Amino acid sequence: MLYPTELLEQDMKQGIHPDYMAASVVCACGNRFETMATQEEVHVEICSVCHPFYTGKQRLVDTAGRVDRFKKKYEKAAQ
Repeated sequence: MLYPTELLEQDMKQGIHPDYMAASVVCACGNRFETMATQEEVHVEICSVCHPFYTGKQRLVDTAGRVDRFKKKYEKAAQ
């Protein structure tokens, strides 16, 4: 049985892992930042600059009026 300290001391197998390099992350909002990844450039749809959890602003994409129907349905229940 291997203990956690013994696992840390083992070497990784050579030649089977992708290269880990500096990468540029590009968000759909236009924000760019650097990180480490196995690809040179990574494209994402949402980042910490535009995510509602971090900004405090809610952006709803209304498809076929579903958001309006939901709001109307629960406005009646709240009254």
